[in-house]
Amino acid sequence: MPNPRDQLLDSLNQQLDQFFGSGGRAQQIPSGVTGDPKLASTPHHDRLRVERNKIAPKVRELAEAGKTISETAKTLHMHVKRVALIASENGFKFNS
Repeated sequence: MPNPRDQLLDSLNQQLDQFFGSGGRAQQIPSGVTGDPKLASTPHHDRLRVERNKIAPKVRELAEAGKTISETAKTLHMHVKRVALIASENGFKFNS
């Protein structure tokens, strides 16, 4: 009896060969974009994002002052994960 995993890999490889052989091209999908409506932004998530955007300048200021992510979270009375999310959404990093 053939190995089911090998059969699956062979099938996927054939499909890839057909796709690229017929001129198909891979696409780079931007971060945050989804085709699944369940994963799309909701009004609730939009409100949370607006709140985070209001806090972002203060978080950036503390990051540029050399504070660590945990010091910033403690100073602003927030959870470390929220501070990390704000930093990643706004394109800046903390020094370790």
